[in-house]
Amino acid sequence: MTGLPIFTATRYVQPLREGGSLPAVVEMSSGDLFVVKFRGAGQGAKALIAELIAGLLARVVDLPTPELAIVDVPPPFGRSEPDPEIQDLLRASHGTNVGIRYLDGAFNFDPGAAGDLVSAELAARIVWFDAFLTNPDRTHRNPNILLWERKPWLIDHGAALYAHHDWSSVDETRTRSPFSLIKQHVLLAQSGDLEAADSTMSKELSPEAIDEVLAAVPDALLVASPVDAGALSPGAARERYRSYLLTRLEAPRDFVGAAISAREQLLREPPRPLSARR
Repeated sequence: MTGLPIFTATRYVQPLREGGSLPAVVEMSSGDLFVVKFRGAGQGAKALIAELIAGLLARVVDLPTPELAIVDVPPPFGRSEPDPEIQDLLRASHGTNVGIRYLDGAFNFDPGAAGDLVSAELAARIVWFDAFLTNPDRTHRNPNILLWERKPWLIDHGAALYAHHDWSSVDETRTRSPFSLIKQHVLLAQSGDLEAADSTMSKELSPEAIDEVLAAVPDALLVASPVDAGALSPGAARERYRSYLLTRLEAPRDFVGAAISAREQLLREPPRPLSARR
């Protein structure tokens, strides 16, 4: 895995107000458009760290995610924006931020209308991946899957790895715990063989692959988001993430059994009306 591309933000195009952290479509000095997640937003740098780790690990296991990039927001950027909320956000975000390639013309995934574009095997891999990374944001209400060129693309992983918001309370038991929110996953019912997904994906996420992913997370984000009450060096912060991920991958993986049980229970239930899923 090579390092992430680095761009400089030059023009604020439009906010994406459906996102709680107020991401925006931003034009880069290269002319490319990226959806930028700003470090000055609510969850701060940790949401950006989760975005990078999840997006890059998705690339390792060949799940479809838009290109990621590091985006530098210079001090003059956004000064002409009339919205004071946006100005405050941009002032708090000078320096290193995270961009996701803007998929022009993409639309939100609806399993009732476009479920056939996600195979049972792919659904199982996505369910496994989100259970591993404790990602609560792939529900019927908020699938965070875009359809672009008739292919699904996984987006918005800033809420994943939520243990890192309170590392001091995370011991081995909590690290290895199941992910109960997997029962709300938008693809759980149509997912195929979760045991097969586990067998392959747990091997694909090797220690070497995890090390490469963590090496791509900029020091500036790790320093801006100390792992515990006292600031750690970037190397020590990466080691904390490494320990968490590798421990979670150790067999037996309770999050897999929990996902299988949740799927079996879901399939035993009578179909819910669409209004109940929203």
